[in-house]
Amino acid sequence: MTDKIRLGFVGANVNSSWAGQSHFPALLASPDVEFTAVCTTRPESAEEARQAFGAKLAFHDFREMAASPEIDAVAVVVRVPSHYEPTRAAIEAGKHVLTEWPLGRTTAEAEELTELARAKGVQTAVGLQSRVSPALMYVKDLIDTGYVGEVMTCTVTTFRDGPVNRQSSGTWQRDPSAGANTLTIATGHVIDALRFVLGDFNRVACMVTNQVRQWYETDTQQYVDVLSPDNVRVSGELARGAAASVHVGAVPWAGSGYRMEIYGREGTLIVTGSVSSQRGEMLRVQGAQGNHGLQDLTIPQQFEYVPDDFPRGDPYNVGQLYALFAEAIRTGETSRLPTFDTAVGLHRFLDTVKQASDSGRELPVG
Repeated sequence: MTDKIRLGFVGANVNSSWAGQSHFPALLASPDVEFTAVCTTRPESAEEARQAFGAKLAFHDFREMAASPEIDAVAVVVRVPSHYEPTRAAIEAGKHVLTEWPLGRTTAEAEELTELARAKGVQTAVGLQSRVSPALMYVKDLIDTGYVGEVMTCTVTTFRDGPVNRQSSGTWQRDPSAGANTLTIATGHVIDALRFVLGDFNRVACMVTNQVRQWYETDTQQYVDVLSPDNVRVSGELARGAAASVHVGAVPWAGSGYRMEIYGREGTLIVTGSVSSQRGEMLRVQGAQGNHGLQDLTIPQQFEYVPDDFPRGDPYNVGQLYALFAEAIRTGETSRLPTFDTAVGLHRFLDTVKQASDSGRELPVG
């Protein structure tokens, strides 16, 4: 294996939105990972990507790329319904694999991929970037070292823009069976951040609802029915005994972003951001102990795993993830890395949220 991890990237279309905002600039700046191979669905777009990113190899069949002896690992960054096949192909070829969140369209897919990866002995990573956010790692450390004392209550709100008018190419998420909606993606990330910082829930009561029943397609000039949820409310008790509430919503205009409030017997911590917990902006952390007012807290450099000149914004946390993925491949160290096992735990928790909402009952977690 070369000094850098040689990566093959499934979903390397130069016009990709999330990958273009985050993965591509993160890989091009990474000191740990080499952008070796690209894969798209067509030879023309694969060659375009190869030239754009300076990759050595271009493929339009992910199975061929996974079989290449010139790569060590594969990243799968495509729409959620298409995660399963290329991830499975990479694992079967004995390649380490990083797949964006959600890992699978269903929990069953995620469990199958995780078991296969374990059997093949490959390293895995999942795109739960909240767990590699320097701000949230710092907050977790503050909690663990007693900054707020006994945690009494926590509340998290996240409101992100979810336009009711969009092109037809963007309305596929209206079907919940696609596995990509406010419950699985936005709530998944926000709930994962809470569980990372404060630990899991013990019991929950939930409401998962759809407030916008139709989207207007601007190109077809038609309304389409929407079945996917756009508001998720979770109220419960954490395993540590604290009361917790979460509200994640897709709103038509001017979403207020992310806010986590943690109140303890001896202090308070507030974390805020303009979008969500996992995005690469550096979240603002404020703290207060006793009767002192809130003050901005400086995030220590020990939680930064990328160079000082690494691109800020959306590439940042993705770069953090690649750094820990490369470390796991080289050394087997996975204690700081969100893996497929992490993903399965979150998939199962979201299933409980949906079941609690459907049944109208409080449910235990675990």
